Amino acid sequence: MTLGALDDHPGLSEPEETGTTFAANARLKALHYAGATGELTVAEDSGLEIDALNGEPGVRSARFNGESYADKFAAIRRMLAERGTDTSTARFVCALALARAGGILWETAGIVEGRLQLPPSGGAGFGYDPIFHYPPYGRTLAEVTPEEKAAVSHRGQAFRRLRRYLATPPAAALW
Repeated sequence: MTLGALDDHPGLSEPEETGTTFAANARLKALHYAGATGELTVAEDSGLEIDALNGEPGVRSARFNGESYADKFAAIRRMLAERGTDTSTARFVCALALARAGGILWETAGIVEGRLQLPPSGGAGFGYDPIFHYPPYGRTLAEVTPEEKAAVSHRGQAFRRLRRYLATPPAAALW
């Protein structure tokens, strides 16, 4: 079995993420790259859903209100204030799709539930981690160790499920 990355395919175009759900975008990317490379392909889409903001930023997490995360955090704080609150339940979601040219072979998702915590806290992690408080740890994901985060992260959950799937017959024959 040989694993590759998009870097192994220079000049490969990126698909436009037009899906309205994380799962739709994961499928779109997996099918695009599987078709372009002819290889078994894994793709994921992930982001933050905030209940008080009707699921925003959701599938637009990376493109949400500004370039910097400081801008994104300020926009979230402003939007929450407009709704008369300064916090909300929230979750990180990762949808993952496995494809071959022409079809999706398998899908899964990982979810980690928590609450918003503003102002941001912690210097580890990336993205929205400094405003995502994970109650079992009593800290934001930017305040936990890499090992603690890996144990509960939405991407970690999804990729551990993928590993188990690929290790079991008949999926093991895909390789």
